Amino acid sequence: MTKDLTNGSPFRLILEFALPVLAGMLFQQMYNMVDTMIVGRYLGVNALAGVGATGPINFLVLGFCMGICAGFAIPVAQQFGAQDEKKLRAYVANGVMIAAAFALVITVATVALCRPILKVMHTPSDCYEEAYSYIVVIFLGIPFTIFYNMEAGYLRSLGDSKTPLFFLIFSSFLNVALDIFCIRVLHLGVMGASLATILSQAVSGLLCFAWILKKVPILHIPRGEWKLERGKAKDLCVQGVPMGLQYSITAIGSVILQTAINSLGAVAVAAATAANRALGFLGCPFDALGSTMATYGAQNVGASRYDRLNRGVFTASAIGWGYSLLAICAAFFAGDEMARLFVGANGSATLIEYAQRYMIMSALFYPFLTLVNVVRFTVQGMGFSGIAIIAGVLEMVARAGVGMFAVPALGFLGVCLGGPFAWLLAGTFLVWAYFHCRRALMSGQIVHHRYDVSEEIAPQLSQK
Repeated sequence: MTKDLTNGSPFRLILEFALPVLAGMLFQQMYNMVDTMIVGRYLGVNALAGVGATGPINFLVLGFCMGICAGFAIPVAQQFGAQDEKKLRAYVANGVMIAAAFALVITVATVALCRPILKVMHTPSDCYEEAYSYIVVIFLGIPFTIFYNMEAGYLRSLGDSKTPLFFLIFSSFLNVALDIFCIRVLHLGVMGASLATILSQAVSGLLCFAWILKKVPILHIPRGEWKLERGKAKDLCVQGVPMGLQYSITAIGSVILQTAINSLGAVAVAAATAANRALGFLGCPFDALGSTMATYGAQNVGASRYDRLNRGVFTASAIGWGYSLLAICAAFFAGDEMARLFVGANGSATLIEYAQRYMIMSALFYPFLTLVNVVRFTVQGMGFSGIAIIAGVLEMVARAGVGMFAVPALGFLGVCLGGPFAWLLAGTFLVWAYFHCRRALMSGQIVHHRYDVSEEIAPQLSQK
């Protein structure tokens, strides 16, 4: 049930690993798409705007949770590449304990601060209650989000990208059924959509847990190995917290941008929501490539196969650029129809026009989004997690600047510039950062950047 990414053709390995990850992400997007489509079609534009108004804060919090889970999996992948099963299990045990603490603290804090945050974001009054009803349930389900993402991250760190996919497929269909039941039968409104999402996430986590118990003995932790180790905990936080902050810092810019969008009214908010849901679906291949390259980079660094890093980055980037052309065509020729999927008869001509314009502007900059995902996650897998924070800051600055200056001056056209400016700025920096980090690896400076396996491979580097 494991896969070694340190030997063989990078193109074949990356494609074989990325395709199941992509399928899983598409099904995850189905959570969002089904929520949005049912809410927009059955509950109206105000309800859709309420869900959309929570998007950036949702991304800020859940992005941090998913980021730390992905970061906690990197030392596991590195130890798998180094073939050190004892240390691998130690990182797994420490990661589970630290993640449980994060889940408790984040859940309590976010639920308590829901209303103040929505008020600070100037959430429109005609969709404020819908926004609160949706997001408070999502935040209550944070433990389920962390539970599933930790287990899926560990499986992927061992090269198994298929098993999490199977469970996501099942839970996605479950989410569809629960959405319809909660909204159409129980009449729970937007709260029903969020309840369906977290229940489906919980089922995914339980299925992953059962699979690990039955089929993945390398992740079984003996009772005597369940102990918190300061060094291991530090290593995990050094990897996980920056990855989480990368998403959260980026999301701060999105929150500022969303606040500017909110000032344009419910139609603009609904248009941006519909466009972002469609773009979330179109953007899944870039996320899949990023997730793949995190594992690819970590395993190859753990095995000291630095010669394979460039080949992997170039291969993944070429795949992403080829797909970008298809995505641009989809936005140009089918963007309006994609927007109508989410709003149905409730969508005005202005709303559809806004949504398509947003999608076209974003798709034109997908080549830069390719670099952001491929290079950033490769660098993180290599052990240079601090780079993620810098890239996140650059994205935040770009989106915040658009929200504060471009939107007031250009209206909805300014909204369309948020993603493109962020990807352009962060992508340019990350390309430079990757080559800098690779030179540090090759020259032996790795001891200053990676804490988890440096003691094993530093002697090898000095010999080289």
